Amino acid sequence: MVNLVNSVATAVDEYDDDTAVGFRGEELSYRELWGQIGAFASGLAEAGVEPGDRVGIYLPNLPQFVVGFHGTLRAGGVVVPMNPQYKAREIEHLLSDSSADVVVALADLAPFVEEVREETGVEHLVTVGGEAEGGVTFEEFCGSPDFDTVERDGDDVACQPYTSGTTGQPKGVLLTHENLRSNAEVARTLPAGGLRPDDKLLGVLPLFHIYGMTVVMNATLFAGGSYYPLPSWDAQESMDLIESAELTMMQGVPAMYNDIINQPDVEDRHLSSLRMCGVGGAGIPVEVLRRFEELFDVKVYEGYGLTETSPVTHFNSPDEGRRIGSIGRTLPGVESMIVTPEFEEVPPVERGPVDEDETELDDITGELVVAGPNVMKGYHNRPEANESVFTEVDGTRWFHTGDIGYHDEDGFYYVVDREKHMIVTGGYNVYPREVEELLFEHEAVADVAVVGIPDDRRGETVKAFVVKAPGAEVTADEIRQFCLDNLAEYKHPREVAFVDELPRTTTGKVQKFELRGE
Repeated sequence: MVNLVNSVATAVDEYDDDTAVGFRGEELSYRELWGQIGAFASGLAEAGVEPGDRVGIYLPNLPQFVVGFHGTLRAGGVVVPMNPQYKAREIEHLLSDSSADVVVALADLAPFVEEVREETGVEHLVTVGGEAEGGVTFEEFCGSPDFDTVERDGDDVACQPYTSGTTGQPKGVLLTHENLRSNAEVARTLPAGGLRPDDKLLGVLPLFHIYGMTVVMNATLFAGGSYYPLPSWDAQESMDLIESAELTMMQGVPAMYNDIINQPDVEDRHLSSLRMCGVGGAGIPVEVLRRFEELFDVKVYEGYGLTETSPVTHFNSPDEGRRIGSIGRTLPGVESMIVTPEFEEVPPVERGPVDEDETELDDITGELVVAGPNVMKGYHNRPEANESVFTEVDGTRWFHTGDIGYHDEDGFYYVVDREKHMIVTGGYNVYPREVEELLFEHEAVADVAVVGIPDDRRGETVKAFVVKAPGAEVTADEIRQFCLDNLAEYKHPREVAFVDELPRTTTGKVQKFELRGE
């Protein structure tokens, strides 16, 4: 029997009065954190939450997210992390699909929960940062700090984050206690010499996302380090915190590093306390990586992972060297291959990265597949999707990442394209169909196609090509605002182009490569 929260309990026994969480000048010791986790677990039990019940956490990076996450596990529940940028129409599916009984929400976001409460069956709304209609405050909800941890099997689901698909609604990813435990333990080994109790990590990656959840929050707490969350990304605030608290590590997406190096006062900043930085979510431009390293004399290491793999599968380890442009080597305990559509292994190149302009990529690339204790149990209530993403060979269950790449004889892997038609913007995945379906609801839109286009800061950004309905009058700003009113900010099309018709094949399929100018 194992519960992921036991890893926090072990740290409490060893580090007791040391700082677990630091937030805006206040510090929470490991002993205090454990008491708050127990109090929230007590509140859940009193609310009728039983082992396996879902609890939604609809918060930015706050200490209450840490407490709510581990308190849910301690009560035997399953965490359903929810993007605080989501609006009512987006959280309705998450709450309905997961059957969450309790939702912990920022008071400002509580109205969105109330708006869909009747349709979703949410019984308890717990608010953070103030009161809200239909809810009870976080402090009022919590009970006694003394609570016996509900033990769970390693194969029991601990967390159910949602990831968008190329078609249909977002899918719930079933991550078990063992999935998350094994990946957090490996993440602890990624910095040179491993994560240490005196390490202090910048918590700017969103906790609803598996990257921030596992690699930053959990890995830090399991190692006895200190986690410093920030509710939203701001380059100046992040640099201020690194300097004032003397943080030792930063994990981020490429846009964050790009923002920092483009700050007007960057030359006057002193981030010498950083001993390592990591980047994931998308490929970082080499120029950005090198400029950041030159400014602050700290190495930035690239990695790779997915929600379905808890997340990390590859990393450029400081202890084993790195190769710029590579996602790194396969992590210990994880297996990976590059395979053809017939699931035949593609041989490695001698040494990467190759010159993609002078190499016939079709000869050296294939789909990246992975296996290991970090790979999800499956998608929630999606048997067809599970059948399509797993291949079992000789007793090994391989997960299809949908990413196309190659590897070299030194064991480094390289991703060159995404098989799925998603847009990766600032580390977030946006699936065009979701935006298209919304725009089709606009009375002025007759036809629409959404694609990703290059963006220096975000890697890619969303662009909508709109065919107006006959006689309709609508502006690009109105289209953008319509999306902002109904979708998370990062999903809205920053560029809108009006066209007379969309390029289509004879079977009616939109030729998006023409829209992208390929």
